[in-house]
Amino acid sequence: MAVAQAKKSKSKKGMRRSHHRVAIPTIVFCQCGEAALPHRVCAACGAYNGRQMIKENA
Repeated sequence: MAVAQAKKSKSKKGMRRSHHRVAIPTIVFCQCGEAALPHRVCAACGAYNGRQMIKENA
């Protein structure tokens, strides 16, 4: 089994944990003005890349 040879300092612990943060999701704005995830159909209007992919219920 692995055994720690010496106590890790606060600095080394912080450096190890520097990549453990939660990523902020990228948000783009659809032509209708709603926020949406990139490369996905807009949940509000059903458009993707300037084209209507899902018919709206109106």
